[in-house]
Amino acid sequence: MTIQFDNNTGLIPVIIQDYLNLKVLMLGYMNQEAFDKTLEEKRVTFFSRSKNRLWTKGETSGNFLELVDWKLDCDQDTLLIKAKPLGPTCHNGTATCFAEESDQGFLYQLQQTISDKIDSNDKNSYTNLLYKNGISKVAQKVGEEAVELVIEAKDYNDQLFLNEAADLLYHYLILLKAKGFTIEDVETILKSRSK
Repeated sequence: MTIQFDNNTGLIPVIIQDYLNLKVLMLGYMNQEAFDKTLEEKRVTFFSRSKNRLWTKGETSGNFLELVDWKLDCDQDTLLIKAKPLGPTCHNGTATCFAEESDQGFLYQLQQTISDKIDSNDKNSYTNLLYKNGISKVAQKVGEEAVELVIEAKDYNDQLFLNEAADLLYHYLILLKAKGFTIEDVETILKSRSK
């Protein structure tokens, strides 16, 4: 597919999306040179209409957008870039330019944090230490947390129940990692069951 840059401006709109939680971070514009530089450097570069020059997001703030993936829309006149933000995306200091600050999608960030702790062999990390104890210990911990959740479900303290639910989910993510799977794998199974 060929990118259809605007005939008059030479630009194409670019939607930037967080690769983990899928939040829309911002909208910018690229010309061919900005697109090529983005692919080459793996950092998102726009054509700034106000500055009338190429502008790499984060060039002054350090809040770069690392390229993860890109796609063209069906008309080939809009780009979708999935990126890893290194800090707030908006110049106002917020995660997105649309002030979207919900916790939806956080589980993917948590999954990545757990994976990073384990992959980096962080000696001070509870997560890594549990993982290093082996699959039996991880599975046992998930079982313990599940029992604690069931116990709290029978009581009427919502805060304790939610805390146990969070503990179970956290340890379940470690178990998934230990087994070599991700939330996405579980989602695929659930999706296949909902048809």
